[in-house]
Amino acid sequence: MWEGNNLSPHRSYGVANPGYVPTAESQPAMFAPPAGDPAGPSAPPASMFDSMPGYEGTVSGGGGYLPPPMPTFPVPQPEPQPQTPSWNIPSITEDTAREAFVLFTSSKCCYSSAPAKDGVITAMEAFNTYRYRLETFVESRSTEWSYEPYNGEAVDAYVQPPPGPWDIPATPPSFFMDGKTVVKVPYTSSMKGCHVCVGMGRKPCKDCAGSGNKVCWVCNGSGFRHGGDRCHHCKWQGQRKVITVTDRDPTLCSMCHGKQQLLVYINLTVKWTNNSNDYVVEQSSGLQVDNFSKVSGKEVYRDCQYMVYPVLGFPDPSVVQASQQFVNDHQSRFSQTSRILQQRQTIELIPVTKVNYSWKGKSHVYFVYGNEFKVNADNYPATCCCTVL
Repeated sequence: MWEGNNLSPHRSYGVANPGYVPTAESQPAMFAPPAGDPAGPSAPPASMFDSMPGYEGTVSGGGGYLPPPMPTFPVPQPEPQPQTPSWNIPSITEDTAREAFVLFTSSKCCYSSAPAKDGVITAMEAFNTYRYRLETFVESRSTEWSYEPYNGEAVDAYVQPPPGPWDIPATPPSFFMDGKTVVKVPYTSSMKGCHVCVGMGRKPCKDCAGSGNKVCWVCNGSGFRHGGDRCHHCKWQGQRKVITVTDRDPTLCSMCHGKQQLLVYINLTVKWTNNSNDYVVEQSSGLQVDNFSKVSGKEVYRDCQYMVYPVLGFPDPSVVQASQQFVNDHQSRFSQTSRILQQRQTIELIPVTKVNYSWKGKSHVYFVYGNEFKVNADNYPATCCCTVL
């Protein structure tokens, strides 16, 4: 057949031999590229990111915290501890106890001030308790691939090896204060085509995936209708040009903002975190330990250095035990994923006064505690029920 008509399968039918009329079976179907998600892919392909020495595990969205380098400071050794002064915080006066009680009731909308003002104080008993606190201020670092619309910035990937993630300088805001900074890693920037719009700069068409044509729905891309007649809907082409709103008024790509290219680089996130644990010595006053988190006391001991050694020789053995447990726990827990910059341990003496008073022939109790003279009165005898409208 090919020889009789002197045709080649690679020649155009209607041009070289105008008299030849192919059939639907001899005309190959023509298909447009498959339509993709009109919003573009949600995640960039892995090939978009270069392999940077020292940052091989970095991925888009974060690659976890990086283990810190070995510490350059020697492990602290035990030193003689200063002797804790042998003293107690003086008991508060009756006037101070009553004034704190009146102020407490005035802050409660449902409390009558009568018991605080008219109640008769029958006894006052002082209870002093210790609070040990260990703070460990650490620095952690993590990396992730980031990208933004390319606006002509210099690209420096592979100009020279990038500095290591722990070699990039970053200054904490202040010891024992949380903070965060993000640094663009030098020598990791490159220019890549936008993965969302495939370098078009505008939102891809949902019908043609950016090709400009779609398969003719009448002939299903073959160019012929049922029965072998030419398809006039697509003019025998099997495809039709897509004319959409985006052709007349293109919508810029939300990722590259119409730039068609992205600047791809590694971001280093540096976080400073103050980790703190408290231990309050149990005391027999009856006041719940949770209340002490709201007040301060008189500081009787402070030790602040790169890494502290557990407290030695403190009169209360439970404080010594808590210090040993906290120090060991902090140093083993935080040194794996963070770099310890400073530790601080303190001991406070918190005053507690238990006040017994009588009102309308019945006995009641309240507590005044902390340097702030905070009051706890769980069973206040004169309350009412309020309804907020």
